[in-house]
Amino acid sequence: MIGPASLRRMTSAHPRLLDAALATLVGGAGMLPLLFGRWPDGVRPSGADAVAAAAAFLLVLARRRAPLPVLALTVLGEVAFTVLASYPSRVLKFAALIAVYTVARTVRRRTALVAVSATALALYAVITYATDSATGPEAGAVFAWTGMFAAVGATVRTWHDYAAAMEERALRAEASKEEEARRRVAEERLRIARELHDVIAHHIALITIQAGVVGHFLRDRPDQAEVALGHIRDGGRTVLDELGSLLHVLRQSGDETDEAQPTEPVPGLSRLGGLLESLTAAGLSVRHRQSGHPRPLPTATDLAAYRVIQEGLTNAHKHGSTAEADLLVDYGTDELRIQITNPLHSGPYPASAALGTGHGLTGMHERAHAVGGSLHAAADADGRFHLDVHLPLSAAGPPTDTRTSERSGTALRASDANGRQG
Repeated sequence: MIGPASLRRMTSAHPRLLDAALATLVGGAGMLPLLFGRWPDGVRPSGADAVAAAAAFLLVLARRRAPLPVLALTVLGEVAFTVLASYPSRVLKFAALIAVYTVARTVRRRTALVAVSATALALYAVITYATDSATGPEAGAVFAWTGMFAAVGATVRTWHDYAAAMEERALRAEASKEEEARRRVAEERLRIARELHDVIAHHIALITIQAGVVGHFLRDRPDQAEVALGHIRDGGRTVLDELGSLLHVLRQSGDETDEAQPTEPVPGLSRLGGLLESLTAAGLSVRHRQSGHPRPLPTATDLAAYRVIQEGLTNAHKHGSTAEADLLVDYGTDELRIQITNPLHSGPYPASAALGTGHGLTGMHERAHAVGGSLHAAADADGRFHLDVHLPLSAAGPPTDTRTSERSGTALRASDANGRQG
């Protein structure tokens, strides 16, 4: 048995089939009085009724293709039939009401209002002419039936427009949801890549440098080579720990909690001393100056500052002409300034490395911009590379005294050729 929902889907998929069925129904209703010899009200049909039934069939069949012309032809046919037969055509009147519904359903509202009003007046004139009465019940019924069919058409039109708008809104919401998911995936991939480079690559670079130290001291100074191997072992253990923490996070679902999840705090400038000690142990002499009034920083800014210093000093160790670098951390009233300078090689190699075509400088730019800061990196005419970073801070008290400290390390230095590997 075909239900209303199945019938609605079928008519939506095959609208011409509905038009054919409706046209057959209207035309067949107009032909039945010819078979029985009279209309239900006792009026005997004529050949004009057969013509009207055929015309109604064709007009209803074409109503969807040309709503306004079909309505006009139906009304004109009704007028002509009334003048010729001296009574109105019932089948053409019904076809006109169907055309009114179609116009209200498909044509622009203002045009539909004008067309429906003109139809109601024309049908009223036909009834008045046929009954010789302008106030009879049939004359009043014309406006009621015309208004009802027009109202049904307008209601269906509104419902379809609402359904289409809801469907479009759902499609847009789904598309924006997918776009947001893709954006989040891209941001997460970028964040993971940045963390891998800043954390893992830093320790791998130190391991590579220490491996060069081992190769240099293995025969002549085995005690120093043993110390360097210890640093390599510690660096490898740190890399494994960092990878384990990262893989642990990646294995967790978005809403999953794990009490065993690592709870190590996010690195910040409070751990700068440990970073400088590790670089000193690797053979880099860092002259560290700090000015302004140190204070707690927002987590994102604190992490960005730490990672920029980590990557900047690692690059200075890898690409500098000497194992020396200057670091300035300046706490201003509204910004944190980080400046790293180091001498460059005299050959062509440092130009490409210093200009930062690799992932390191790109990652530092991204971290600075992510917190609303800026980063500038360039080599000057004196052969020194400058990294200047400005990170915005919330308003705080004015800077006070200046504190200066120096960290230097000369142990475990290899020759220039081995000390600048990696």
